[in-house]
Amino acid sequence: MKVIESAKKMQSYSESLRRQGKKIAFVPTMGYFHDGHLCLMKEAKKMADCVVVSIYVNPTQFGPQEDLSQYPRDFDRDLRMAESVNADVIFYPSNKEMYPAGYQTYVDVEKVTQNLCGISRPGHFRGVTTVCNKLFNIVKPHIAVFGKKDFQQFISIKRMVDDLNMDLQIIGLPTVRETDGLAMSSRNKYLQKNERPSALTLSKSLKLAQKLYSGGEKKSAVIISKVEKLIKRAPYTKIDYIKICSTKTLKDVNEVNGQSVIAMAVKVGTTRLIDNHVFGDKLNV
Repeated sequence: MKVIESAKKMQSYSESLRRQGKKIAFVPTMGYFHDGHLCLMKEAKKMADCVVVSIYVNPTQFGPQEDLSQYPRDFDRDLRMAESVNADVIFYPSNKEMYPAGYQTYVDVEKVTQNLCGISRPGHFRGVTTVCNKLFNIVKPHIAVFGKKDFQQFISIKRMVDDLNMDLQIIGLPTVRETDGLAMSSRNKYLQKNERPSALTLSKSLKLAQKLYSGGEKKSAVIISKVEKLIKRAPYTKIDYIKICSTKTLKDVNEVNGQSVIAMAVKVGTTRLIDNHVFGDKLNV
């Protein structure tokens, strides 16, 4: 496996692949891989000749009180895991490489970033869209593969790519879950053993929401109320938000249909977890 730390070297390598007619698939990550990341890499491998995986904990998407310094990191472990699914290149830049002295350019995607996590994490999506824009320019992929666990991130990236006429296809893959239903996340390692049952209320509440919808309930307020009650019954939980939105605009909707997503952020102990479900889609919990 090739490890590249320089943006210019990564650009040069990608350009040489393009000149050979090779197709590049890109999986952007912050590292500390789990099976969800590996699923993205495996799917990317099916779509392209070369799979590039970035590992970069992006400081501009963390707020001042968030877990930037504590975010889990283990490059050697990540390298072995990426090799196990035959990824081809790790792009592993430093902060100095990505944000050199004097850096002052950012990308703002407006409306779809304003709801959900955009309310409680101001500036977060500006950091996400900025770093993804930079990574796309550095890696020069034909395809970029994202998980839909962070649905708002996925929609925001798609909006940016469309709005800026990027010659790039964005692929979204379903959330990968633990055997007990918990959505896979690098932050799951923060959960204490006694908090795990409470964390499972997120996926259980999504299952409840889909059951209510399938049974004929279409009022967002009714579904949200029942979901809130389920989560609040568990110890250690503190709800940031539970909302039902349009899958296209991410604006709140009063009536649920097949173009609606229920999205939530819940703190379990000190760990902030997110999850979502598009009504009508298959839910593996």
